[in-house]
Amino acid sequence: MRTVIFLFVLAAMINAAPAVPLAGDGEEAAYFKNIRQLTYDGKRAGEGYFSPDGNYFIFQSEREPENPFYQIYVLSFLDGETNRVSPGTGKTTCAFFQPGTDDVLFASTHLDPDAVKKQKEELDFRASGKERRYSWDYDEHFDIFSANRAGTDFVQLTAATGYDAEGAYSPDGSKIVFCSMRDAYPPENLSDADQKKLEYDISYFGEIYIMNADGTDQKRLTDWPGYDGGPFFTADGERIIWRHFGADGATAEIYTMKLDGSDRRRLTDFGSMCWAPYMHPTGEYAIFTTNKQGFANFELYIVDSAGEKEPVRVTFTDGFDGLPVYSPDGKRLAWTGNRTANESSQLFIGDWNHTAALEALEASPPRTSADAGETRGGHNAPWLHPDETSHGGSGDAESGTTAALSAASLRAHVEFLASDDLEGRMTGTTGAKKAGDYIARKFEAAGLQPLGDKDKYFQEFPFTSGVKVEKKKNKLEVTTTEGQEIEFNVEEDFIPLAFSENADVKGEVVFAGYGLRVPGDRETGYDSYTGLDVTDKIVVVLRYVPEDVEMDRRQQLNLYAGLRYKAMQARENGARALLVVTGPNSPNAGELVNLKFDQSLASSGIPVASISGNVASALFAGTGKSLQDTQDELDQENPHVEGVFALEGVTVDLATGVKREKSKGRNVVGYLPAPDGAGEKKYLILGAHYDHIGHGEIGSLARKGEEGQIHNGADDNASGTSVVIELARAITAEVEANPGKYNYGFIFAAWSGEEMGIIGSNYFAQNPPVSLEEVGAYFNFDMVGRLRDNKLSLQGTGSSSEWVKIIEKKNVVAGFNLSIQDDPYLPTDVTAFYPKEVPVVSFFTGSHEEYNRPADDAETLDYDGMARIGNYARLMVLDVARRTEPLDYVKVPREKEKGGSRAGMRAYLGTIPDYASSDEIEGVLLSGVRADGPADKAGLLGGDIIVKFAGLDIQNIYDYTYALDAIKIGEPVDMVVLRDGSEVTISIVPEARK
Repeated sequence: MRTVIFLFVLAAMINAAPAVPLAGDGEEAAYFKNIRQLTYDGKRAGEGYFSPDGNYFIFQSEREPENPFYQIYVLSFLDGETNRVSPGTGKTTCAFFQPGTDDVLFASTHLDPDAVKKQKEELDFRASGKERRYSWDYDEHFDIFSANRAGTDFVQLTAATGYDAEGAYSPDGSKIVFCSMRDAYPPENLSDADQKKLEYDISYFGEIYIMNADGTDQKRLTDWPGYDGGPFFTADGERIIWRHFGADGATAEIYTMKLDGSDRRRLTDFGSMCWAPYMHPTGEYAIFTTNKQGFANFELYIVDSAGEKEPVRVTFTDGFDGLPVYSPDGKRLAWTGNRTANESSQLFIGDWNHTAALEALEASPPRTSADAGETRGGHNAPWLHPDETSHGGSGDAESGTTAALSAASLRAHVEFLASDDLEGRMTGTTGAKKAGDYIARKFEAAGLQPLGDKDKYFQEFPFTSGVKVEKKKNKLEVTTTEGQEIEFNVEEDFIPLAFSENADVKGEVVFAGYGLRVPGDRETGYDSYTGLDVTDKIVVVLRYVPEDVEMDRRQQLNLYAGLRYKAMQARENGARALLVVTGPNSPNAGELVNLKFDQSLASSGIPVASISGNVASALFAGTGKSLQDTQDELDQENPHVEGVFALEGVTVDLATGVKREKSKGRNVVGYLPAPDGAGEKKYLILGAHYDHIGHGEIGSLARKGEEGQIHNGADDNASGTSVVIELARAITAEVEANPGKYNYGFIFAAWSGEEMGIIGSNYFAQNPPVSLEEVGAYFNFDMVGRLRDNKLSLQGTGSSSEWVKIIEKKNVVAGFNLSIQDDPYLPTDVTAFYPKEVPVVSFFTGSHEEYNRPADDAETLDYDGMARIGNYARLMVLDVARRTEPLDYVKVPREKEKGGSRAGMRAYLGTIPDYASSDEIEGVLLSGVRADGPADKAGLLGGDIIVKFAGLDIQNIYDYTYALDAIKIGEPVDMVVLRDGSEVTISIVPEARK
């Protein structure tokens, strides 16, 4: 297709816009009458041209059963007959009639030895139920051919390696103008920079050529960086009109030139994608396609042939209207659109009002630049190389002309990161290392300098990856009432729990029922320790909660049934150790609790072990008590049963040994240095987490039959990582092309450990390679691969009063249906930066049914949508980077929660624990507090370590969480924190959680 060079745009438009009725009224009625659909057959059709006499139409369409690619057809307006002109094999595009003959030209790959194989592969792909988004293929086997209109007498006119297509005859039929990418071959002859460019943007090498109609005397006419294509002769044959994309490929403008390439004149200054220009037969104006009205809305405009006036819009139907062409008499216009019932692209035709077009152009104001309002146009305008002006090259970030992200590049990144070979990228694993190495290579290729440890791209951080039992350090010996000493085997009869303190203790034994302490009155409360002295004793408790209670009661008690909570209660009541048994009435009766890694492996402060039914029997033997009978009564909450008691004469000698396995994760960090003269705020950070959950070890939502499978995490978060990689490339190219234009340096980061509790980004924030006081904003990308209904969420925008203005301005071009969410307290990596007084914004396309399941695979993503999101973010980032004043920082009151989001929590304090803190810290380290919450009002600060709360010693986050449920709403409670090494007592008033 001669003018489709922006893969991510046309893909989104031709197949995604809403169907609308055929139009002939409204604003379009001023220019069109009798609009009708011209083609219906085939999956799609597009790009057609009139014969010199206006009686025939040559176009491309997908309608061959054995070939899924475009072929070329001629339609007769005289009788409606259509015949295929192209050979039927391979791919074809860009056909045109030769004046004065019965011949036509078109581009084709039918000489490609693999043409039939490629057809079959595409047919097999479609038969699988999948469908590719439309994108143009710059196949190096494309060459230009001529043939008879009947489809005979094929003659090859070009044979250079590389894409030759987009051809058109001169009005006298003696010349052909076309686009070629032959200058990219062989790649080894290119510079290193151009070889890198070739890897992700072959279109960059497109140039305009001219040759004789028989293929001789082929000459290059353009030599600008960026894609030149879609050329046509003017009706008088004196000039060529075409569109030029800047070096970055983000925007295009319309130009004309003489046949020798001289006297280049620019007709448009839209700062958007202007393409597919076609001159009216009178030569007074041209019609072209642009997305000036919004990224996803392509409309037709006309512009005078001298470029003196502002272009005039002539179509007003949402969706895609493009590739316009006039009939030889100028009375009809045909174009490609998706105004169809099934939303596919087909050809449309309508009567054209030439007089109205002239009147509209006459009334149009003089053309002004897209940026500064500078008047340009007319033959007195400086017809410069487009990249030397403020509008046509890679330098105009305001107009969106920096290097664009491509869907193809994003797909390539995701397909690697979300491959089975990386096994779900669990932090610290081989798969995560492969992912990190890949990202580092891409950062280096983009031109970033390393910002990790020891001048590398990697910033290592420690974390606890798991636990294992040290068999020789574990012992359990029971002395019965009869004096019998029974020694049990670790991992068979007992096992220490993951959070057990490593210690050797000996003592008498007390049975404490279910070991529950639940706040409430006599009806709703529950206290297994009432009247029970467990000081310096070994406490035995049942696992779970009473089995026979009603559902509501079970839900209430379950909040306090966690084994960590039971261990804390035993410790707070003076116990030396806790033994847990799964009772005979409970699921998995008598079995040991699995040794599970629960991410935060802080010790419970006392030894804790799970014991088997055999051990329990030994403990109860000779005491006159029965575990079965006791549990029967406890399960019914019988108030008259003696459910807690000392096991007289029984002693336990217990030793526990658990080794916490330490591992290292890696953030991948690169940067572009801050420019000389940068202000107080020197850097903008762009980040995304690249880790996922492996085989589902953390937070898996795998369905039945999916357990243990690789969770590839394509959307979560290979999508965001890929966008950051491409933004690194694009922004580096922009900064290199425009030194001195931006007032910030840029830090690009791929975090690990997010799924474990935002460990990597928190480590970076606690150990920043540059001071966070120098960071002006943080841009986060977490799950951006599922754009649906054009809806994009921007979260955390309340962190600066200026975000909304930036978002609105840049969305005029991007055209998203935005959901703007103020709350910066998000369960993603922004949480590491917002409490440090860094304005944040996070890009998010929403959750879906594949979230945290093995089904979150690369083929489920919308890569065109990702490219649009990345390009939108790029415009926002560069807008901030041009500012001389930093964004302000706003401390946001906590957003009221909707009911049910935290059913297990009653009280609210507004503290933000640092989940990445070392398990060697005794207490709960706060990374910050929420604005206007009880903690903020009480004077708590980020960096405080909570060590005592409501009279309880706080050794870890679990102690703190459970303590929250014991306090009363509205009544002051003391909290003791360590601040700068000293204890500070603070009175805090809990509020009810909304």
